[in-house]
Amino acid sequence: MTYELSQNYPNPFNPSTKIQFKIPEDGFVSLKIYNTIGEEIASLVNGFITTGKYSVEFNAGNLPSGLYIYRMVSQNFSSSKKMLLVR
Repeated sequence: MTYELSQNYPNPFNPSTKIQFKIPEDGFVSLKIYNTIGEEIASLVNGFITTGKYSVEFNAGNLPSGLYIYRMVSQNFSSSKKMLLVR
């Protein structure tokens, strides 16, 4: 197994979407959502988790339409992807 951050589904979304990721070894993982000017909007995962495949839900019911970035950071891995909230 390797590190993997999947594209959110559905995309575009309204008001919630799922983000899946895989980690090949136990460790600290951070998965955060940012707006286009780099402000942190939400922290979905921020702690030590074990090897495996995970799915987290992001509910953007209180956010305006627009482009958002989600970023996963772990020991030797970092990846970012874009998602679109449409009202």
